[in-house]
Amino acid sequence: MASVTDTTNRHLPELRTIIVTGASSGIGAFCARALKADGWRVFATARKPEDIAALEADGIESFYLDYCQPDSIASLVEAVLDRTGGRLDALYNNGAYAQAGAVEDLPVAALRDQFEANLFGWHDLTRRIVPVMRAQGHGRIVHCSSILGLTPVKFRGAYAAVKHAVEGLMLCMRMELEGTGIHVSLIEPGPVESKIASNGLFWFEKYIDHENSMHRAEYQAQLARLRGGGSKSRFKLKPDAVHAVLRHALLSPRPRPHYVVTLPARIGVFLKRVLPASALYRILSKQG
Repeated sequence: MASVTDTTNRHLPELRTIIVTGASSGIGAFCARALKADGWRVFATARKPEDIAALEADGIESFYLDYCQPDSIASLVEAVLDRTGGRLDALYNNGAYAQAGAVEDLPVAALRDQFEANLFGWHDLTRRIVPVMRAQGHGRIVHCSSILGLTPVKFRGAYAAVKHAVEGLMLCMRMELEGTGIHVSLIEPGPVESKIASNGLFWFEKYIDHENSMHRAEYQAQLARLRGGGSKSRFKLKPDAVHAVLRHALLSPRPRPHYVVTLPARIGVFLKRVLPASALYRILSKQG
């Protein structure tokens, strides 16, 4: 379902062009609007018609995308390239959800769905864009990973697993694209204001038999936080913190492979570097 925005100015080669996925709320919504304000021509995606309409109302060209639907990925790429004359400067993979639950409580179906939406769909979209960037001799590919792609936390095994997979897959791609003019970067946020916690409640209740789990008591506190929109950490930043590093990844002559965002995330990376593994995991086990 493509945008109904007026396409009389569809070919604007002087503007930098970018696809921003998961722009219905949180980080994606903020970055789509902020990048437009920065002078980018933004192609934003969402799944709900009302979210697409809200983006369109702000003058952002918007499209339907569901990472679990390959046809929607193909349609997005075709529509965007038609509007840009076959070029694209940047891709920001951001859309995702977080499956909570202890590893022993995760059915295989929960992992399949998590990887379908948060890895396989990202890979499909990225592979469709790389040939375009190769042909034009430049491009930026940025993935919104997570600090959980670098360190583990209890009850986040599915999300940590898929983010570790994103890190491994896309860092290999980064090395494989050296010398092509295409740069790949990963953003690893810690706590940032978004709806990812509340959006994950559906998936938790769908797949986790929390009433009959050995972790039932701990799940009660988890559920209270999820229903309340996530943790209230004083270290939680607003999405503009992600936009700041995204701009660097998109514009710097030497974009970094990693952008760690928020103090808790930076502390986690530091502790991983300096502590023995047993001590690190003992500290991390108290989180979550």
